[in-house]
Amino acid sequence: MDLDVFVSAHRAEWDRLDTLLRRQRRLTGPEVDELVALYQRTATHLSLIQSSAPDPQLTGRLSQLVARARSAVTGARRASWRDVTRFLTHAFPAAVYRSRHWWVPTALLSTALAILLGWWIGTHPEVQATIATPSDLRELTRPGGEYETYYSSHPAAAFAAQVWTNNAQAAAMCLVLGVFLGLPVLWILFQNMLNLGIGFGLMSSAGRLDTFLGLVLPHGLLELTAVFVAAGTGLRLGWTVIDPGPRTRRTALAEEGRAAVGMAIGLALVLFVSGAIEGFVTPSGLPTWARITIGVTAELAFLAYVYVLGGRAARTGETGDVAAAERSATVPTAA
Repeated sequence: MDLDVFVSAHRAEWDRLDTLLRRQRRLTGPEVDELVALYQRTATHLSLIQSSAPDPQLTGRLSQLVARARSAVTGARRASWRDVTRFLTHAFPAAVYRSRHWWVPTALLSTALAILLGWWIGTHPEVQATIATPSDLRELTRPGGEYETYYSSHPAAAFAAQVWTNNAQAAAMCLVLGVFLGLPVLWILFQNMLNLGIGFGLMSSAGRLDTFLGLVLPHGLLELTAVFVAAGTGLRLGWTVIDPGPRTRRTALAEEGRAAVGMAIGLALVLFVSGAIEGFVTPSGLPTWARITIGVTAELAFLAYVYVLGGRAARTGETGDVAAAERSATVPTAA
């Protein structure tokens, strides 16, 4: 493509579109038709320039022009409760469901790693000695020790808020940093599994594994599932950088990135529930079986939410991306 010739041939159309967009008075019927036609042509011109003869300055001008025209054509739109309902019943569960081939293996492998680390620490006193002194280890694992009092060390509401904030930040980091080929996600995941393995190993070596599980399972099932979903989605985003599939890399990253941002919001809500369980249920005086039952119920409810609502929405074409009307306009280009 000869860019100079192309610009000369279509500059008048772009200037006319700009004039119509700047007009203060309401457009007439023919002017509206003209604006729509010019918007469609300019979007096509932008796509051709981007694929054949990219010029940063011209691309920037046309991108801005197309965005303004699209806003004028589609009109401003405000978020409503319908958007919230769609997000909670369609977009978020569908996004989690679509990512299941990433987060389910992530959950299985991570859990296996935590158990392996716990076994290694619990059966090797020399490894335990590198973690803390014998007196500190006894203080951690004894009845009424720090592992037990940790969950009641602060007022329940403040503790739940702190836990929710920390976990939401970890999940958001997994989702955001996944674009760096997933490597930061693996590190964050390893740190979480190492902390879990240390507690598992130390308490099991003290013969108090049942107490440890009674403290961790009520909130840990849902909390770790949310972390695994975030990590799996982050890894999927990293793989999209390597292999975007039939889409262009820019389009693939835009679509998966928007879905990941939505998942960050949804997972924050899930982690709010697990934080409330950790703050109010885990340190409560309820019997261990009752606390674990609450944790298992919350976990099963989330899985049913994902596989029933999410699966149904995904089969109708829902991807977790924003609604089609809210996406950037795209036009077909020659291969």
